[in-house]
Amino acid sequence: MLFLYKNNLKVSANGFQKNQKNMRLFLQWTIIIPTLSWILFFSGIINNSEIFQILASIMLILSVMSAVHHSEIIAHRVGEPYGTIILAISITVIEVSIIISLMLSGGKEAVSLARDTVYSATMLILNGIVGMCLFIGGLKHHEQKFSKHSVTIALVSLISIVVFTLVIPTFTESAEGSYYSKPQLIFASIACLVIYSFFLFAQTSRHREYFLSTDTNKNEKPIIISNWVLTISLIFLIASLGIVVLLAKTLSPTIESIVISRNLPVSLVGVVIAAIILLPEGIAAIIAARNNKLQTSLNLSLGSALASIGLTIPSVAVVCFIYDIEIILGLGIKSIILLALSVFTVMLSLSSGRTNIVYGVVLLVNLFAFIFLIIYP
Repeated sequence: MLFLYKNNLKVSANGFQKNQKNMRLFLQWTIIIPTLSWILFFSGIINNSEIFQILASIMLILSVMSAVHHSEIIAHRVGEPYGTIILAISITVIEVSIIISLMLSGGKEAVSLARDTVYSATMLILNGIVGMCLFIGGLKHHEQKFSKHSVTIALVSLISIVVFTLVIPTFTESAEGSYYSKPQLIFASIACLVIYSFFLFAQTSRHREYFLSTDTNKNEKPIIISNWVLTISLIFLIASLGIVVLLAKTLSPTIESIVISRNLPVSLVGVVIAAIILLPEGIAAIIAARNNKLQTSLNLSLGSALASIGLTIPSVAVVCFIYDIEIILGLGIKSIILLALSVFTVMLSLSSGRTNIVYGVVLLVNLFAFIFLIIYP
């Protein structure tokens, strides 16, 4: 199978690897690393010493790179925008799984876990990933173009979902505090699913042409990827994403102890874990922007933000109904202002269909403000 995997993938000189020997070596370690990472995780020796924790951290980063590589293979095989959708939904499903497992384990922070994770992921995507894409793209290519129709569809959907899930619960009167009553939570969950479903319908069918990248190299030969390659890449994409989340969860006590030892807020741990989980999406989006494929970067970034909220909240709501758990969804006023600033800045930055380095810098400053105000509330 591995032999077929290495010999069925034929890329051009401008593809994944310029040298066939280097390509084969790269394909080997993108399969070996996730496998070794799973073995390390199930061996139970990670918490035995600092050496194994450092090793686990290295394996985590390499697994992220493996996930990015396999997602690129899948994206080239199935075409856009399906490739970016697969990566976004894969990571979101794993994110949902980890949130639900932590919620069921209990604890005082479990009631706000879904809100904090979704909020952190949204802020990191809008300010961090989009900001870095605009900054890197503007730095190298001065100005980049994209379909503003696709961005408008994504942002309209995102704003509605964000307000339904993270803002309105703060101001409802049916339940005391930043809670939704059960009927309200059902309505918000259905609203998220309906909006996200029609966004996918527009992205993959009705308005698919809006989301296609036009920044292609005419001299680049077509990439031929067999069904064997596609199948194996799907398997190892899931394996890589899964071990990234599991290693991040395993290393979270160490990260938490480091944060606490420096007298930093515990909420910063959630931001660090969310950043680790979003690394595959972030790296893939930044690489696309650097290669002058900003449309692909925006598909991945905004699609990930939509999937992160549109799938997470309904899934968490189902668990809450089954196990009779109350969750806090509404944000505080300061967080709402920061979220509104982020969404408004992204809207203005992407309103003309052209970008430059200034937009990226402003979004990155918003990201630093978000992290700074967590450390110094």
